[in-house]
Amino acid sequence: MADRVLTRSHSLRERLDETLSAHRNDIVAFLSRVEAKGKGILQRHQVFAEFEAISEESRAKLLDGAFGEVLKSTQEAIVSPPWVALAVRPRPGVWEHIRVNVHALVLEPLEVAEYLHFKEELVDGSLNGNFVLELDFEPFTASFPRPTLSKSIGNGVEFLNRHLSAKLFHDKESLHPLLEFLQVHCYKGKNMMVNARIQNVFSLQHVLRKAEEYLTMLKPETPYAQFEHKFQEIGLERGWGDTAERVLEMIQLLLDLLEAPDPYTLEKFLDRIPMVFNVVIMSPHGYFAQDNVLGYPDTGGQVVYILDQVRALEEEMLNRIKHQGLDITPRILIISRLLPDAVGTTCGQRLEKVFGTEHSHILRVPFRDEKGVVRKWISRFEVWPYLERYTEDVANELAGELQGKPDLIIGNYSDGNIVASLLAHKLSVTQCTIAHALEKTKYPESDIYWKKFEEKYHFSCQFTADLIAMNHTDFIITSTFQEIAGSKDTVGQYESHMNFTLPGLYRVVHGIDVFDPKFNIVSPGADQTIYFSYTDGKRRLKSFHPEIEELLFSNVENKEHLCVLKDKKKPIIFTMARLDRVKNLSGLVEWYGKNAKLRELANLVVVGGDRRKDSKDLEEQAEMKKMYDLIEKYKLNGQFRWISSQMNRVRNGELYRYICDTKGVFVQPAIYEAFGLTVVEAMTCGLPTFATCNGGPAEIIVHGKSGFHIDPYHGDQAAELLVEFFEKCKANPSHWDIISKGAMQRIEEKYTWKIYSERLLNLTAVYGFWKHVSNLDRRESRRYLEMFYALKYRPLAQSVPPAVE
Repeated sequence: MADRVLTRSHSLRERLDETLSAHRNDIVAFLSRVEAKGKGILQRHQVFAEFEAISEESRAKLLDGAFGEVLKSTQEAIVSPPWVALAVRPRPGVWEHIRVNVHALVLEPLEVAEYLHFKEELVDGSLNGNFVLELDFEPFTASFPRPTLSKSIGNGVEFLNRHLSAKLFHDKESLHPLLEFLQVHCYKGKNMMVNARIQNVFSLQHVLRKAEEYLTMLKPETPYAQFEHKFQEIGLERGWGDTAERVLEMIQLLLDLLEAPDPYTLEKFLDRIPMVFNVVIMSPHGYFAQDNVLGYPDTGGQVVYILDQVRALEEEMLNRIKHQGLDITPRILIISRLLPDAVGTTCGQRLEKVFGTEHSHILRVPFRDEKGVVRKWISRFEVWPYLERYTEDVANELAGELQGKPDLIIGNYSDGNIVASLLAHKLSVTQCTIAHALEKTKYPESDIYWKKFEEKYHFSCQFTADLIAMNHTDFIITSTFQEIAGSKDTVGQYESHMNFTLPGLYRVVHGIDVFDPKFNIVSPGADQTIYFSYTDGKRRLKSFHPEIEELLFSNVENKEHLCVLKDKKKPIIFTMARLDRVKNLSGLVEWYGKNAKLRELANLVVVGGDRRKDSKDLEEQAEMKKMYDLIEKYKLNGQFRWISSQMNRVRNGELYRYICDTKGVFVQPAIYEAFGLTVVEAMTCGLPTFATCNGGPAEIIVHGKSGFHIDPYHGDQAAELLVEFFEKCKANPSHWDIISKGAMQRIEEKYTWKIYSERLLNLTAVYGFWKHVSNLDRRESRRYLEMFYALKYRPLAQSVPPAVE
C-alpha cells in the first residue's frame, strides 16, 4: 500500500496563480469586461452577469478550478482600472480579499484594511492618504473562546456552557463562584435560595444532602410553606420550588453539579434559578400602541412582535415564579416615546396596560430638547439627537415605576438598542439586543457612499449606534441564522458589520465576529389566537366576511381601495406590508403587470400605505407615486386592487384565511427581510407563501415543500414561478393543499411564542451567570466603546438637524 503523504493546503493566491497561468486568455476576457464597467462597485449578481457574457467554452474552463471557486464566493468587486479587487467569502463569516491587475495579470492578497483603503479611493481619491480612524474590536475578544464551524453560529449558549463548565468546574475550590452567585442572589434586599449560614462549598453540599434526605420522606405535593422554617435553620431560603417534589429535583440538580459538572445539568439548573422579575423592553420610534397604528410610518411588525413577545413572556414568568415557590409580582415595561400629537392613537397616554396581561404596561416617555417636550412624530432616521437625554429621562421613570433596577433590558432596532446599551451601562444590568433589521444590508452601498444618504437617512449615526450596541450587549437574539451570517450566497446582516468603511469618518477592520458565542437564534411565532388554520371552521370569524368582501370586491373606488377586480372567481395573489422601498410592493406590482399569463390566472391584491391621509414619510410618498404610475402603465384596473393599510389584526387574520378560500397565495417580495412575521402569519393560516430569498424567509420556508423562495432582483423569474404554481393547481387542485399543509406543519414545529419565551428566559439566566462568574462583562471593550461613543457617536447625533415642530 502506497504511503500517504500529508501536503499543506495551498493559499488562495497560489491556487489562483496556477489558474492565471493555465487560462490566461479566458480570465482576461472576463476581467476586461468587469474593468470596462469603469470605476465603481459591482455587486455579486452584476459580477455574474459579466461572467455569463463571455463564451460558453471560457466559462466551462474557469468554473472547473480555483478561479471558479473564487468566482462563486465573490460578494463584490471594486473596479479602479487597471485593478479589480474582490471580496471573497468561502463560507459564512470567513472572508479573503485579493486584487488583480487586469493588464499585467498580477494578483495580490489584501489585508482587510488595505481592501477598505482601496475601496475608499472610489470616494476620496487622493485624499485617502490622510490618517483614518480604524476600529478593531478583535483584540478584546481574541482570548475568548468561540466556535469555528459555521453550523455553530447562532448556538452561542450551548458552546459557552460546554467550554466554560469544563474550564470553571475542574475542582471543588473552583465551584466557589457558583456558591457566590447563589449568595448574592436576592430580591429587594431579601436573600433567595441560600442565606449566611452557608459559607463554603463543603457546607453547601452537607446542607443539600440533609435536605435531600428530609424531602424524600415527604409527600411530593407537600407545599414549601410546611418546611420553610426548617430549611431556613439549615441555610436554605425560598426559590427552590413550591412543592417538596420540585425542591427535591432542584437540590438533586445542584448536588449532581457539585459532584460531576456537565453543561446540560448546568443549563438546566441555571434555568430554574429565580432571576428575572422586572423586564424593560425598549422601542422608542414610531407609533407604539395596541390599536389603530399598524401602517403608520415606522410602525409595523416590530410593534406586533413586542406585544406578542410580552404576552408570552409574562405567562412564562408567572409560571416560573409559581413553580419556584415565590410570592413576587413581575413587571414588564415596554418603553416607547410619548407623542402629545397622538393623531387619534393612545400614544399620548403615559401608562397603558397591555391587553391580555396582568402586570405588563407600555410606559411612554417624551423626547425633549432645550425648548421642552417634542410634540410631533419623528422618523426613525432622525431620532438620534434626542436619545441621550431620553435615556436619562427613562432611567428616572424606571426608578419610580420599579422602585429598583430591572433584571433584564431588551433593546429593539437601532434606536432602542443604543438606549438599552446606555441604560444597561448605567445600571449594570444584563442586556439583550434584538436588531429586527439592520439597515446596512437593506440599502446597498450605504456605507461607502454614506454621504449621498446622509441628508435623508443619517446612516452615519445609525451604523455607529449599531456597532456600539452589538459590541456592548451581553447576548444577541436573532430570528434566523440568515440574520447573523446569511447563507451560502448572501451576506448576513450582522456579518456585513465585520468590516466596512464610512470614508472620512472611520474604517471598521473588525466590527463584530459572527462566531461570537453571544449570538443565539430564537425565532418568534404568530399569535395563535388570531392566526390559525383556514380549515378550523369552528373558530373562523365569518362575521367579518361582508367587510372583507367589501374590501376586496366592491366596485367602489375611494381612498381605502383603488381599482376593481372584474373576475371575482380567480385566485388572489395577496401581499401586505409597509409601503417603502425595501418591502418592494411596487416591485411585485410591476412583475405582475409585465406577465400576461399571470394576470390571466390570478388577481393581485396589495395592502400597503395609507391613501386616506397625507404621508409625512418621503419614502412612502415616492412609493405611492410609483404605484399610481404602474397602474396607469400596465392598465391594471380590472385585475388589481390596492387597499390602504389595515390595522385590525383580528380581521387581518380572517383576511388571510379568506384568501385561502380563493385558493390564492401570499407573496412577500422584499429586497431584504430580517425575519418575516407576515410570512409566519400567512403560513400559520395555511396560505401557500412565496417569499424573498434574502433574509429570514429563506430559512422559514423549505422551498417546494412549505412554500417557495423568490429572488426580488429577478422579478420575471418570480412571476414565472407563480404562473407554474397556479397552472399546477389548475391541473391538480391537491397541489395547493400539499403546500398549504406543509406550511402549517413547518410553523407548528419551529415558530411558536411558547418556545420563544422559554428560550429567552433560559438565555438570560445563563448569560447572567457567566457574566457574574467570568470576564464576560468585557470591561476593556466597554472602555473602548465609551470613547467611541463620546468622540464619534455623540458629535454625529448632535449634527442631525432637530425636527421642525
